[in-house]
Amino acid sequence: MPEMTEVNKQKLIADLKVVVADAEEIFKATAGQAGEKMADLRAKLQDHLISARQNLVDAQAAALERTKEVARATDDYVHDNPWRSIGIAGGIGFIVGLLIGRR
Repeated sequence: MPEMTEVNKQKLIADLKVVVADAEEIFKATAGQAGEKMADLRAKLQDHLISARQNLVDAQAAALERTKEVARATDDYVHDNPWRSIGIAGGIGFIVGLLIGRR
Protein backbone atom coordinates (compact mmCIF):
# COMPACT_ATOMS: atom_id res chain seq x y z
CA MET A 1 0.00 0.00 0.00
CA PRO A 2 1.45 3.42 -0.90
CA GLU A 3 2.48 5.66 1.94
CA MET A 4 0.05 8.47 2.76
CA THR A 5 1.29 11.99 2.28
CA GLU A 6 1.04 14.50 5.10
CA VAL A 7 -1.71 16.36 3.24
CA ASN A 8 -3.74 13.15 2.92
CA LYS A 9 -3.18 12.36 6.60
CA GLN A 10 -4.32 15.82 7.64
CA LYS A 11 -7.39 15.55 5.37
CA LEU A 12 -8.22 12.15 6.86
CA ILE A 13 -7.89 13.53 10.39
CA ALA A 14 -10.15 16.48 9.49
CA ASP A 15 -12.72 14.16 7.91
CA LEU A 16 -12.70 11.87 10.94
CA LYS A 17 -13.24 14.85 13.23
CA VAL A 18 -16.34 15.75 11.22
CA VAL A 19 -17.63 12.17 11.41
CA VAL A 20 -17.07 12.04 15.16
CA ALA A 21 -18.81 15.39 15.63
CA ASP A 22 -21.78 14.23 13.54
CA ALA A 23 -21.99 10.96 15.44
CA GLU A 24 -21.93 12.85 18.74
CA GLU A 25 -24.76 15.03 17.47
CA ILE A 26 -26.81 11.94 16.55
CA PHE A 27 -25.94 10.45 19.92
CA LYS A 28 -27.31 13.53 21.71
CA ALA A 29 -30.39 13.75 19.47
CA THR A 30 -31.41 10.17 20.27
CA ALA A 31 -30.88 10.57 24.02
CA GLY A 32 -34.63 10.57 24.70
CA GLN A 33 -35.36 7.49 22.59
CA ALA A 34 -36.42 4.43 24.51
CA GLY A 35 -36.14 0.75 23.77
CA GLU A 36 -33.63 -2.02 24.26
CA LYS A 37 -32.42 -1.95 20.66
CA MET A 38 -31.87 1.82 20.81
CA ALA A 39 -29.97 1.42 24.10
CA ASP A 40 -27.73 -1.22 22.50
CA LEU A 41 -27.10 0.99 19.48
CA ARG A 42 -26.28 3.95 21.70
CA ALA A 43 -23.83 1.83 23.73
CA LYS A 44 -22.09 0.61 20.55
CA LEU A 45 -21.99 4.15 19.17
CA GLN A 46 -20.47 5.44 22.39
CA ASP A 47 -17.78 2.73 22.30
CA HIS A 48 -16.97 3.54 18.68
CA LEU A 49 -16.80 7.26 19.44
CA ILE A 50 -14.35 6.69 22.27
CA SER A 51 -12.23 4.52 19.98
CA ALA A 52 -12.40 7.04 17.13
CA ARG A 53 -11.35 9.88 19.43
CA GLN A 54 -8.35 7.91 20.64
CA ASN A 55 -7.39 7.03 17.05
CA LEU A 56 -7.60 10.71 16.11
CA VAL A 57 -5.35 11.67 19.00
CA ASP A 58 -2.86 8.96 18.01
CA ALA A 59 -2.94 9.98 14.32
CA GLN A 60 -2.39 13.64 15.19
CA ALA A 61 0.49 12.77 17.50
CA ALA A 62 2.10 10.57 14.82
CA ALA A 63 1.71 13.28 12.17
CA LEU A 64 3.20 15.88 14.50
CA GLU A 65 6.12 13.64 15.41
CA ARG A 66 6.83 12.88 11.74
CA THR A 67 6.75 16.59 10.92
CA LYS A 68 9.20 17.29 13.74
CA GLU A 69 11.51 14.51 12.49
CA VAL A 70 11.53 15.93 8.97
CA ALA A 71 12.21 19.43 10.30
CA ARG A 72 15.09 18.15 12.45
CA ALA A 73 16.58 16.20 9.53
CA THR A 74 16.34 19.26 7.28
CA ASP A 75 17.90 21.46 9.94
CA ASP A 76 20.73 18.98 10.49
CA TYR A 77 21.38 18.74 6.75
CA VAL A 78 21.51 22.51 6.35
CA HIS A 79 23.89 22.84 9.30
CA ASP A 80 26.10 20.02 8.04
CA ASN A 81 26.09 21.23 4.41
CA PRO A 82 25.57 25.00 4.40
CA TRP A 83 27.15 25.68 0.99
CA ARG A 84 25.39 22.80 -0.69
CA SER A 85 22.10 24.03 0.82
CA ILE A 86 22.73 27.55 -0.47
CA GLY A 87 23.52 26.14 -3.91
CA ILE A 88 20.36 24.04 -3.97
CA ALA A 89 18.22 26.95 -2.79
CA GLY A 90 19.84 29.22 -5.38
CA GLY A 91 19.24 26.68 -8.15
CA ILE A 92 15.61 26.27 -7.18
CA GLY A 93 15.24 30.05 -7.06
CA PHE A 94 16.80 30.36 -10.51
CA ILE A 95 14.45 27.76 -11.98
CA VAL A 96 11.41 29.37 -10.37
CA GLY A 97 12.57 32.73 -11.71
CA LEU A 98 12.84 31.29 -15.22
CA LEU A 99 9.36 29.77 -14.99
CA ILE A 100 7.84 33.01 -13.69
CA GLY A 101 9.67 35.00 -16.38
CA ARG A 102 8.04 32.90 -19.12
CA ARG A 103 4.57 34.13 -18.19
